Amino acid sequence: MYQFLANNRQELIERCRAKVALREKRGASREQLENGVPLFLDQLTRTLHAEEEGKVGVSLRISGPTGGDAHALSEIGTSAAAHGRVLLGLGFTVDQVVHDYGDLCQAITDLAVERDAPFSVDEFRTLNRCLDNAIADAVTEFAKQRDIDIAGEHAAAETQRLGFLVHELRNHLSAALMAFRALETGTLAVGGSTGGVVKRALAAMRALVDQSIATVRPAGGEPALETFSVAAFIADAKISALLYAATRQCTLHVAAVDPLLSITGNRMLLAAALTNLLQNAFKYTHPHSLVTLSVKEQGDRILIAVQDHCGGLPPGAAAAMFKPFAQVSSDRSGLGLGLSIALRSVEEDGGKLTVQDLPGTGCIFSIDLPRAPLG
Repeated sequence: MYQFLANNRQELIERCRAKVALREKRGASREQLENGVPLFLDQLTRTLHAEEEGKVGVSLRISGPTGGDAHALSEIGTSAAAHGRVLLGLGFTVDQVVHDYGDLCQAITDLAVERDAPFSVDEFRTLNRCLDNAIADAVTEFAKQRDIDIAGEHAAAETQRLGFLVHELRNHLSAALMAFRALETGTLAVGGSTGGVVKRALAAMRALVDQSIATVRPAGGEPALETFSVAAFIADAKISALLYAATRQCTLHVAAVDPLLSITGNRMLLAAALTNLLQNAFKYTHPHSLVTLSVKEQGDRILIAVQDHCGGLPPGAAAAMFKPFAQVSSDRSGLGLGLSIALRSVEEDGGKLTVQDLPGTGCIFSIDLPRAPLG
């Protein structure tokens, strides 16, 4: 058999390629086949040759004993495991891993019949042993790598969820602390607007904790939506933003808002999104510069814009800055989650969050939301 395989190597490979090409959504790429059929065919040929020459040890080193070796993979086992990893990376299923080796067995059998090349029982046993070990090791590695990948995806998702929670809690806590320090001066009333910042920040933190509990113990139901005045929404944001402006020695300008404008959504999440944009603006704008908060009506849409004077974005930053944990500046004091949280919050309410780069000047971040009738 080994001579038959050596003489017909290319023909067998081509037959396997043809079988693979007939399967839906499957191509025979060079990467896929590197540790697959061609290499296995060479190893099978060497195994049969070694057995014909009575070199049992060499045969077992190449192909392994019946049932394989759990402690040390043979040559066939090592390459089959690599083949399984490649097929997983290419998005194939476990049955497609098995089919690769089944294709070769079918090709050998068909060609032997066509060429009238009889094989001995021992040769068939060796062929089956090699196929058995290769399939077992390829499938085992495929499953192991798939489990590792799934575990990694779950860990990344949990890290992102935890990062979102920590980021938002820190934002609200920072607002509460700044407002409390302002109240400590004794010149402001607790029942005034600055005291309202503390109250809203504590309420937001409580809501975040409640949401986290609901995630662990699902309570069902949809997020609370309400229709609210954009003018009141911006007024609340202005109070907190003034505290940030003072700490950064910057000026905040808030344009007048039409009192008839309203939107529908999760007010707490949208407020968190706007807060993230304002915090970023004060974080990156140049000292003693201006941050502007404005609202525009465009047909049935409402545009809430935050403009800073950071000097503009680095090349390619606009495309990456909304991704989780993305940090496009040298400042690494945060988690790189603010913009991704803002994006998710805005999109959940049917809105859009975009950035416009003003090279040499700054950026304009815009929340685009559908207008709602104010009830």
